[in-house]
Amino acid sequence: MTCHPNHLEGAKPETLPEKPRRRAINRAKAAPKNPASRKILILEDDDAFRGFLTRLMSQHGFEVITVVNGVDGVHQVLAHDFDAILCDMMMPTLPGDMFYRAVERMRPHLCQRFIFMTGHYEQQKVKTFLANTGGTILLKPFHIDDLREMLAFVELRNLHLAN
Repeated sequence: MTCHPNHLEGAKPETLPEKPRRRAINRAKAAPKNPASRKILILEDDDAFRGFLTRLMSQHGFEVITVVNGVDGVHQVLAHDFDAILCDMMMPTLPGDMFYRAVERMRPHLCQRFIFMTGHYEQQKVKTFLANTGGTILLKPFHIDDLREMLAFVELRNLHLAN
């Protein structure tokens, strides 16, 4: 299933078809024992897409905090610790790259928890930023299973870095 920012108003993640059963089994094995303790920050300026991602992440056991720009994201990062940060690259007020740089200065341990989303990968600024940071990227539109796999990767990296 492709995750398109457009036409998502009212879409419910539970009605989306699953990929093969083995992926669900693998995700279940990789999931932390207390999924309710996982917290994700979503930075997305498109209302419908942000709402869809919120419902999807809530269904997957995340406590979800959402913001529409990087300035609001900075406030949240100062107030909370996050297991993952799902960040749109193109946002008003403070775009994803500048938000990342702010987090890098304030809470550098969170930098390994970013997953960037963009439909503007062809822009040189975006390509250069991602190449310089080694950031994890989801190109819009993306498959929901790709998002799940990237979240599992971030969670495993968090566990590895904690040990």
